[in-house]
Amino acid sequence: MATEPAVRPLVELKNVNKHFGALHVLQNINLEVTKGEVVVVIGPSGSGKSTLCRAINRLETIDTGEILIDGKRLPSEGKGLAALRADVGMVFQSFNLFAHKSILENVTLGPVKVKKMKPDAAKDLAMGLLERVGVANQAQKLPAQLSGGQQQRVAIARALAMKPKVMLFDEPTSALDPEMINEVLDTMVELAREGMTMIVITHEMGFARKAADRVIFMADGQIVEQATPEEFFTNPRSERAKDFLGKILEH
Repeated sequence: MATEPAVRPLVELKNVNKHFGALHVLQNINLEVTKGEVVVVIGPSGSGKSTLCRAINRLETIDTGEILIDGKRLPSEGKGLAALRADVGMVFQSFNLFAHKSILENVTLGPVKVKKMKPDAAKDLAMGLLERVGVANQAQKLPAQLSGGQQQRVAIARALAMKPKVMLFDEPTSALDPEMINEVLDTMVELAREGMTMIVITHEMGFARKAADRVIFMADGQIVEQATPEEFFTNPRSERAKDFLGKILEH
């Protein structure tokens, strides 16, 4: 019987190591994420989660190992890196919007400058995305005129405007007031339902339960365990994960 060809992972990390001085922040990380998969990375502060996320689009260099996006190795610099970065959308804790540009301009900038899209086409794309994240009526405003939750949704629209193959979220709600967190998480849940490949670093366990296909637990620079949300939250295998969940789920 013919075997099915193996599906190539969209994101692949092989034996990735990273040091900050004497601190070994990523220790032999091996990770594969397939197309359409939503992977949520959780763990205590200082466990290497953000460094992992930033290494995937080379905002952070690695010491050894390799990272592949859709089968291509991450180039270290130049045009190849810019092209690959366009395939990897990133949403940070801080919204990183251009303060002096309107919301619409923030979203059209990448497609016009990097993808060489015609301004009218970029505007249509941007308005569609702002509609999708629920802030189309704010298009002409400056970022400072929006709430934190609205600004983060604009940041998501801006990342989506590049038509990325995978979206990285680095604690996208940690700078938000509690009442704004859900509006951003709801947008992300919607993206997950639509089949966007996502790697999400978050402290929001409700989101992990609702949207993740897989939960990865990191501690001390290592992937300690990974499982479905159901398995992980009801029956964590490692003492480290039990301890972590015990602390955060009590509150």
